[in-house]
Amino acid sequence: MSPWWLLLFAGLLEVVWAVALKYADGFSRFWPSLLVLLTLAGSLVLLSRAARTLPIGTAYAIWVGIGALGAALCGIVLFREPLTLARATFLVLLLAAVVGLKLTAPHGG
Repeated sequence: MSPWWLLLFAGLLEVVWAVALKYADGFSRFWPSLLVLLTLAGSLVLLSRAARTLPIGTAYAIWVGIGALGAALCGIVLFREPLTLARATFLVLLLAAVVGLKLTAPHGG
């Protein structure tokens, strides 16, 4: 599988564990806590596999960006966190940074 696909799936798993962390309520709820641990482990495994080929700085930055953008969007949708013009602007900039890193990266940018 392409390292870019591995990185995308790693980032999506990061979104899952970040959202599950909210539901885990400080690791006081078993199933959400288990979901956090499993998806965190899966995310790290996929990130490490993608980093075999991709530069670690690029892979890590894109992984964090996917997770941060996804978690922020889930917070808005699931937890009714406010979406201000400023927040929306910075989320768009974050998306632009992730896409820009992908497009300018070595190994299939």
